[in-house]
Amino acid sequence: MNRTFLGPISVFCALALPVALLAEEPVDLLAIYKIKAEALDNSHVMDHMFNLADVIGPRVTNSPGYRKAGEWVVKQLKEYGLQNVRMEKWGPFGKGWTYTRFSAHMIEPSYSPIIGFPQAWTPGTNGPVTAEVTMVEIRNEADLDKYRGKLKGKIVLDAAIRETPLEVTALGSRYTDQDLEKTAQAQEPGQRFGRPPGAQDALVSSIFAPPSPSQELGRGPGANGPNAAAMRKQREFRTKVSKFYVEEGVVALVNPGYRGEGGTVFSSSGGSRDQKELPSPTIAIAAEHYNRMIRLLEKKIPVKMELDVKTEFIDGDESFNVVGEIPGTTKADQLVMLGAHMDSWQGGTGATDNAAGCSVAMEAVRIIMALGVKPKRTIRIALWGGEEEGLLGSRAYVKEHFGDRETMKVTEEHSKVSGYFNLDNGTGKIRGIYDQGNDMVRPIFDAWLKPFADMGASTLTNRNTGGTDHQSFDAVGLPGFQFVQDPMDYGTRTHHSNMDVADHVSKADLMQASAIMAAFVYNTAMREDMLPRKPLPKPQPPRQRGPGGTPTPTSGN
Repeated sequence: MNRTFLGPISVFCALALPVALLAEEPVDLLAIYKIKAEALDNSHVMDHMFNLADVIGPRVTNSPGYRKAGEWVVKQLKEYGLQNVRMEKWGPFGKGWTYTRFSAHMIEPSYSPIIGFPQAWTPGTNGPVTAEVTMVEIRNEADLDKYRGKLKGKIVLDAAIRETPLEVTALGSRYTDQDLEKTAQAQEPGQRFGRPPGAQDALVSSIFAPPSPSQELGRGPGANGPNAAAMRKQREFRTKVSKFYVEEGVVALVNPGYRGEGGTVFSSSGGSRDQKELPSPTIAIAAEHYNRMIRLLEKKIPVKMELDVKTEFIDGDESFNVVGEIPGTTKADQLVMLGAHMDSWQGGTGATDNAAGCSVAMEAVRIIMALGVKPKRTIRIALWGGEEEGLLGSRAYVKEHFGDRETMKVTEEHSKVSGYFNLDNGTGKIRGIYDQGNDMVRPIFDAWLKPFADMGASTLTNRNTGGTDHQSFDAVGLPGFQFVQDPMDYGTRTHHSNMDVADHVSKADLMQASAIMAAFVYNTAMREDMLPRKPLPKPQPPRQRGPGGTPTPTSGN
């Protein structure tokens, strides 16, 4: 028999091993098994998706569609047995907006139907109109005089030809092991956000793409950065150009969206929610259709279009979030929160942005209710409004309940929040979680991810990720987290586009995400201690705000 001598260090390690094992985060594997079984064998997640995307459709904040979604969610959560379910008001926001008709055709020099949709908070055409099309190039004040008196009764193309290069890579993708290995590494100092490299690059560029002259007045990243003054000056000039078009009596403005090809149109807002200055009717159309008209006009061939756009402005300044609870037991005064944003843009049906996240969050609380568990802490779901305009609903909620990011004065309830979990990066399956620089939760989340490693979720990164509602919590020192998700075709095809529809949703991915979100919420609700949190941040000064009260630096997912 071979004998092995245990020296002092070896003896110490051997004795310390049981202590280390005892110190590991405990995981109730039986509960996780039950959560997986309910999520995968009895899923309701696509029922939620069907109702939010296919039945209700676009959900611009304060629109009739948004209100219908809120009423449906309230009804559904009550049926699942949640308590204190309500539409909790916040404001001010501004008027709601919707459209009920869109028709666009080129009728000369030959007929062609046009793919597109109106930009939010712009008026309609007051019935069908046929008008000559003209293109303009307004780059400075002098150009205004060049077109003065020449645009009345015309449809204006106000952007240059937008190139549509051949796509030689797949429009949809999942993260490779190499992508996720890089993601698990700390981000470079000074890097703003830590989304995974490679496949997600298109998503980042889509979220922070610069607007065309008639698009998204008063929005754009970096308004408080080194180029802040130049950007403010640019916004002021765009506002002046918009007013010029109205004064000149143009029939409508037409642009090719801010990117997209193959009939996909990426666009969102073209006007102001406060309605102080109503712009001209503004539509975004497919780049291929837009470019054809530009080429014809460059060759001095007359072009005519027929438009019929009906929009509606909805009175009322306040909006709402939908909130509901699973009451806690022994630690009922402490909170675990989960959520997603319920509002969307109008081009598609808001399926991947963000009926997907809402459907998963609703499914997570349904799973917990179906299992009949009695959580120690109260679980609160919140589906947010105004996310697309700058995380407005979640920021207002956090300020009302937990703390003011500008003064960093916190409420008593602030100390009772264990954590908030958010889902808002499309339909892709969960591959891990951003700990938002909170190193203290790493061993906890690492233990919680292990039962889902065989489902593709194992990446834990201390990188930060932006543009989602977890930032509202993180901004006041609360543990707020967003999951790492496969990009799929979110950045290349669906994000803020007319292709954001249920056809681009992966049922299997949403089922997987539902199980993981339910497990993280359950684990947080049941663990002995609350999740550790970072030190309270310093007060943050108010951000520059654009027309309609929109925070300029933030672009919602």
